[in-house]
Amino acid sequence: MAYAPSDRPFYDADSHIMELPDFLKKYADPGIRDQIPEVNYNASLVTDEEVAVIVGQGSRHSEAHIAAQIALGDRLIESSKEIQALGAFEPGDRSKAMDLLGFRKQLVFATHSVTMPFSPSSKITPELRYAATRAHNRHMADFCSADPRLMGVAIIPLDEPALAIAELDWVMTTCLKAVWIPHRPCGERSPGHIDFDPFWARLSESGLPFLLHVGGAPLQQARAWMNNGHGLVKDWMGGGENLRTKDIAILHQTPETFISVMVIDGVFERFPALRGAAVELGAGWVPELLTRLDWVAKNWIRADKGQSPFSRKPSDMLRQQMAFTPFVFEDVGKLVDHSSPDLYLFSSDYPHVEGGRDPIKRFEGFLGDRSDAIRDMFYAENFLRLFPQARVEGDRLRAVA
Repeated sequence: MAYAPSDRPFYDADSHIMELPDFLKKYADPGIRDQIPEVNYNASLVTDEEVAVIVGQGSRHSEAHIAAQIALGDRLIESSKEIQALGAFEPGDRSKAMDLLGFRKQLVFATHSVTMPFSPSSKITPELRYAATRAHNRHMADFCSADPRLMGVAIIPLDEPALAIAELDWVMTTCLKAVWIPHRPCGERSPGHIDFDPFWARLSESGLPFLLHVGGAPLQQARAWMNNGHGLVKDWMGGGENLRTKDIAILHQTPETFISVMVIDGVFERFPALRGAAVELGAGWVPELLTRLDWVAKNWIRADKGQSPFSRKPSDMLRQQMAFTPFVFEDVGKLVDHSSPDLYLFSSDYPHVEGGRDPIKRFEGFLGDRSDAIRDMFYAENFLRLFPQARVEGDRLRAVA
C-alpha cells in the first residue's frame, strides 16, 4: 500500500536529491573539473561522518539500510529523511521510494549543488559558472532518465544571456522537464530586460516551465538586521547558517520582487504561453501580491512612459501562467478562498524534513469541507496545467500496466 491514497492522483511539485560530494565534479568537463567544488554539507542536518560512511560503502546505502527503509511501507515519508532517505542519491532506490509514496509524478530538485552556479558573486567567472551548471544538468538528467515518474529540474543562471540560451538549448535535448532560475537580479539586469526576451521566447515555445525555489537567492538577510544587541541568533536546526526567524519572516520578498518585475516589465504579456511556479517559498503572500499588482497596473503603469498597456490584469496573468506551493503549515483552504483555486500546488519536499511527516494529512486538514473539484486542482490539475505532457505520459503508463 502506498502513502498517497488511491482515490485520486497526486502530483508532487517538490522533491530533492541529496548530492554526494562529487555530484558536480563527476559530470564536469575534464578541462575544468579541478575548479569545480565538491558539494558541502557543513550547513545542514547531514554530518560529514554520515557522508563519509556512505562514500566508503561505494556511494551507496547498505543493503540492510535499504531493506529497513522499504519495510517502512506507506510510512516511508514519516521517517525516511535527508541523506539517509530511500533514493536520496541512488536512482534505482528512488524508484522504490516512488512505489511507496504513490505519487504519479514528482519534480526533482537539487539541494546543495546549486550554491556555486547560483551565487551572485562577481568573482565566479562565466566559464566556471556555466560549467558547473552543465555538470549539474547532466547529472540530474542521468538520475531521472530511467523512471518517467521523476521529472528532473535543470538549473540555468541568467547572468550571461547568451550562455543561458546555449544551456537552455542543451537542456531541451534531455529528459529534464523544467528550468530552475535564481530569483535575483540577473547580471545587473531585471529578468524583464530585453536581453532575456530570446530566453523567455525559447522557454515558452519549448513548453518547459521556469521555476523559482528556495536557495535560488541568498537565504539570510543582511547581518545588520540580526544585530539586536542580544547576541547571535541560531537557525531552526540549532546552527547559524540556515533560515532563522527573521529570514523566514521575509523569505517571500525576493521571489515576490522577481515575479513583480517580470509582470511590470511585460514578460507575461509578451509571452502568454510561458508557464512558471514558485516552489518551497511559501504562498501566504500570494493573495496580496495579486491585489497589489492589479492596483499598480491600474494606477501607476499609465505614468510609466516605457510601459505598454496590458491586455490582461496582472492577477489574471499570474492565475493563468503561474502556480505556488504552500508550506505544509500554511492554510491552503484560506489561500484558495482569498484568491483562486488555480494557483496552488501540492508538494511533499521529500526527503527534506521541512515537508513534515504527513503532508497530505496536514493539507487535508486545511482544505476541510471544500469541494472535490478544489482538491483535484490542488493535488493534480494545477500541476498538469503547467506540465500537460505529464497527463499524456501518465495515461500511457497506466495503459501499459
